[in-house]
Amino acid sequence: MESIRQIFRIGFGPSSSHTMGPRRAAQIFLDRHTDAASFQVTLYGSLAATGKGHMTDQAILDVLKPAAPTEIVWEPKIFLPFHPNGMLFKAFNGKGDLQEQWTIYSIGGGTLANEEFNEQKTEEIYGMNTIHDIQQWCEKKGLSYWEYVEQCEGEAIWDYLMEAWEVMQDAVRRGLEAEGVLPGGLGIRRKASDYLIRAKGYGGSIKSRGKVYAYALAVSEENACGGQIVTAPTCGSCGVLPAVLFHLKKSRDFRDSRILRALATAGLFGNVVRTNASVSGAEVGCQGEVGVACAMAAGAANQLFGGTPAQIEYAAEMGLEHHLGLTCDPVCGLVQIPCIERNAFAAARALDANTFSTFSDGKHRVSFDQVVEVMRQTGNDLPSLYKETSEGGLAKKYQRKIKKK
Repeated sequence: MESIRQIFRIGFGPSSSHTMGPRRAAQIFLDRHTDAASFQVTLYGSLAATGKGHMTDQAILDVLKPAAPTEIVWEPKIFLPFHPNGMLFKAFNGKGDLQEQWTIYSIGGGTLANEEFNEQKTEEIYGMNTIHDIQQWCEKKGLSYWEYVEQCEGEAIWDYLMEAWEVMQDAVRRGLEAEGVLPGGLGIRRKASDYLIRAKGYGGSIKSRGKVYAYALAVSEENACGGQIVTAPTCGSCGVLPAVLFHLKKSRDFRDSRILRALATAGLFGNVVRTNASVSGAEVGCQGEVGVACAMAAGAANQLFGGTPAQIEYAAEMGLEHHLGLTCDPVCGLVQIPCIERNAFAAARALDANTFSTFSDGKHRVSFDQVVEVMRQTGNDLPSLYKETSEGGLAKKYQRKIKKK
């Protein structure tokens, strides 16, 4: 299993697979053809179906167009066999002759791959890739998940996680300060600052829950505007983990060192899913994005409250299990409806999973690894129109409503 750095990528929204990945692919191709006279990029499948809403074309053009004229070709009905998010880059010389063509796929979390090249297959630094095995190791050694991360990653991982945590906090703060309408044409106003103000007018659990909503909305709205965020595990689910950790730091005064350990645990659980299933909405639906984010946040929260390895595993298991079958159906291809609200609800559900697990002894029938396998199978069985194409579910219903108007 590779580094958890693959889970926590620092970049700009609104989509890790639709903007971060294509932008990086364009840069790689440009570096190989700095003397090209023109470029053509064909987008396939889910990448084409929701690419305009996710600003895929803009991400590519920002890289290639300053170097040479660039044409974008859209093929939403053609799904290449390797992955739903396919791209074909072509470079031409001054005579119009093809210099090279390169097919690459954005497979989730900003990661690129094809038949010969796979960023997901970087150096294997973890000896175990299931939570069952890791949990047994922790219990035998009397250690926690974050200590296993440190053993495999080395002490340098803490500097990286500190950088990620700072970016997460900055995204919360910026989102709470910002107002106005989100880009894309749906006319959705930012809500984070209003939710925070209203939350402060209440007391007890309602106040606490309202703040969690506000923090998740803040990060997700920043992502929708193309702001800097951290994938956790993706851009579309980037608000869940920061909301939970930011809230617990504020309300419980946890030190940053403890937050970083919780981040390490969250990354470990996300990494297991990424290795054994997928965190790509185009591949398995939103269960692989928001569902995994909820599991990561639930496990992180439980660790902060002193949970045992079994209780942490149980919290994460519930976070993912109760998102099984969740479709990816972004309205107009924008990471706004229902994505932003889903982040807020998943953050709240993560805290509920933590509480539920804390009341238990950590023993339960269905393991986290079993839920990961079920999620993978469910994602494979989902029709493609429910996996980031904007052709099914809420996207289809809402767009039909727009046309009637």
